[in-house]
Formats: sequence, structure tokens, C-alpha cells
Amino acid sequence: MSNNISIIGAGGWGTAVSVLLSGKGFNVRLWARDNELIEKMRDTRENPAYLPGVTLKENILVSSDIEYCCSGSEIIIIAAPSHAMRDTCKKIKEFSSKKQIIVSLAKGIENITLQRMSEIINEIMPENEVAVVSGPSHAEEVARGIPTAVVASSPKRAVAEYIQDIFMSPLFRVYTNPDIIGVELGGALKNIIALGAGIIDGLELGDNTKAAVMTRGIVEMARLGESLGACRSTFNGLSGIGDLIVTCTSMHSRNRRAGIAIGQGKSVEEVIRGTRMVVEGIRTTKSAYLLAQRQKVEMPITQEIYNLLFNKTDIRNSVMNLTMRSKTHEMEEVAERKVFEW
Repeated sequence: MSNNISIIGAGGWGTAVSVLLSGKGFNVRLWARDNELIEKMRDTRENPAYLPGVTLKENILVSSDIEYCCSGSEIIIIAAPSHAMRDTCKKIKEFSSKKQIIVSLAKGIENITLQRMSEIINEIMPENEVAVVSGPSHAEEVARGIPTAVVASSPKRAVAEYIQDIFMSPLFRVYTNPDIIGVELGGALKNIIALGAGIIDGLELGDNTKAAVMTRGIVEMARLGESLGACRSTFNGLSGIGDLIVTCTSMHSRNRRAGIAIGQGKSVEEVIRGTRMVVEGIRTTKSAYLLAQRQKVEMPITQEIYNLLFNKTDIRNSVMNLTMRSKTHEMEEVAERKVFEW
């Protein structure tokens, strides 16, 4: 096992993972494209733009030289936003070897192709092993040593368990799951529901409404996932319910904060301009809406959020559209199994 690890992307999550892995003794080469930010990180030994107040150890080397950052490691971790995954893979392909494992930390679905992040990596770097790490893991908490649990997934068990060993620490527990489709979709789709939860908070509709949206949200997440080959039970785990809970309830969540602002009357454009960080749920809503249409899967919450974001529909009408839908069973599979006499 090499003692060097490459991390591409010096946003909050990439920086937090750098702190985590440097604390385990790895030499981290952290790539950032912003030279001004790099100089500040070198001078202050923290990331003032994305993770202020967290000290970067000396074994974290920050550079804009992508060839240097990609070389000499067994693992390249991509911590770029999901919409930048394709371009990032193209950049690192030139300087990587087929022996390196590519690990995605991104949570999203590409808009044009509707591909998951591992599918993009496989397309551009077909000879490399691929893994993903997902779950309820705010960068602000991981970097400060708050106990956290996530899940690592890969088509190959040995790869998932290798990544598990790399990331695992006394305060950062890593489980494995062979269902890479479900793990990736759980991490991506929950951002849509978090936007909805934030909108509810912005409208001051209360906890009952938010609980209903979260619970029914996980149902439609699993429904879409299952249609794409995922295991339904994966959505009951860390990358499903776990990530959904933390993203819908925490003020660390960019998606929830964006939803609050929209619920309070701000436009989507104002919300995007008002933050330096990427609100993944906005792009993912479009992808999920298109996937639902393609797969002929019913996703009413996603559809209403899509209409709010892209068709500028009235928020109150969207709420009424959801509450006034035709009556149905909570769980069709339970009602249709005829286990119960009713």
C-alpha cells in the first residue's frame, strides 16, 4: 500500500477527506485549480473559502499541478462537483495509470447523459477499478473529528474493502455495500428531497409536513433506484435514509439552505449567485425528473420540485398538488401481498 493519496478537488469535502487521511499518516496531494486559494492554504494552513478554522497538517500538499498530484499514489479520489466529473476524468486520465483506483465522492447525476458518477469514470477510464464513498458526512463535522459512518461500494468486493481500510478510523466508520447503483443514487437523489425540506422550512409549514416529504421522498428514491437495477434495501441504509436525514435537517446542508431561501421567496438564480458552493440538488432534480420519465416511474415530490425550479410554478400550488393527489396505499407491496385480511 502506497503512503501517498491523490485528492482532486479542494472544496469542503475534498479538504475534509484530506484532513481525515492525513491524520492516518498518509501523504495527501490535494489538487485545486484556484492559485489564489492555494497560496492562502499554504500560508494559513487552512481552507478559508470552504472549510475555515480547520488546520491542515504538513503532510497535506496543495498544488495546481495535476500531473504532480496524480502521480505516485495507488488511489485518486475525485472530490469535484458532479457536473465537473467528466472534465475532471479527462484531465486526470493523461496523468494516471490503469493500476490506480479511482474513488468518487461526488453525489449527482449528469444532466445530459443521465449517468451516475461511476459510469462516467468507467466510460473515460475503462481500465481502472472504481469505487464510491457516500453517506451522511458533512465536511464541517468530519474535519473536526465528529463520529461519522459512511458506505464504500465497488463492483469488486476486494476494491470496496480496500477503500474501507483506507478511510476507516476510530471516528470515521466505513461499511461496504456491493450495490453501487443504489449507493450512488441514494447520495444523489436525497439532495432533491433536501431542497423540498428546506422549502417547507422556508414556508414555515412545520415538522409534520417535512416528515411526510422525507418519508415519501425515500419511497420514490427507492422506486427509481429499483427500476435502474438497485436493491431497494440500500435506500434504508447510510446512503439512503442516513444521508436523507442529515441533509434534510442540518444547516450544514447547502441543499436545505437553498430550499429555505426559495421558500422565503428568492429565485433559483439568486440562490445560486448567493453561494460559492455547488447546490447539487438543483441539477440533480432535472436529471431525476428525466430519468423518472424514461423509466416510467412515479416521483411526485421530484416532479413538483422540478416544476418549481425550472417551470417557475407557485410554491403553494405545488404543496396542494402533493396533498390532493389520489388516495393510495402507503406501501403497495404490503397491500398487494395479501398477508393481512382486511
